[in-house]
Amino acid sequence: MPSSLHLESSRAVPVEVGAAFDRLIAHPLTDLMSRRYGLLPPIREVRDQSGPWGTVGQTRTIVTSDGGTMRERLTEVVRPERFDYVLTDFTGAFKPLVSHVDGRWAFAPVGTGVLITWSWTLHPTSAYAARVLPLVGRMWRGYARQALEHTSDVLLGR
Repeated sequence: MPSSLHLESSRAVPVEVGAAFDRLIAHPLTDLMSRRYGLLPPIREVRDQSGPWGTVGQTRTIVTSDGGTMRERLTEVVRPERFDYVLTDFTGAFKPLVSHVDGRWAFAPVGTGVLITWSWTLHPTSAYAARVLPLVGRMWRGYARQALEHTSDVLLGR
């Protein structure tokens, strides 16, 4: 079994932990992930979501600007500490590389605000794919940095 790749990126924001959690779990992905980084495209659409995002077991289809799709399922919600999800059923560029992704948004008190950590654990489809994942990881770190910068702006009302 090829090794998975764990990635994470964090940013401190001067906002109360619970407020950050509540705003981000329901915030549109098309806004948070609206910019390309390297070969990683922005999210252009979310389909098949019923009601506000936040109930364990909910699913939705994420569509990227290059036409790729993935299925997201919310697997755990522990307010205000974290919410976890899994991405599956990839089409597009990730299909040959990744069988699934375990994702998490975590919120921890830090100083006068919150430390928000976004993490992904990518599970490769093959030993060859596992060798390519570090390149994907470098791009994901830039993508995550951009998304967390925008997340900070959203939380601060900018």
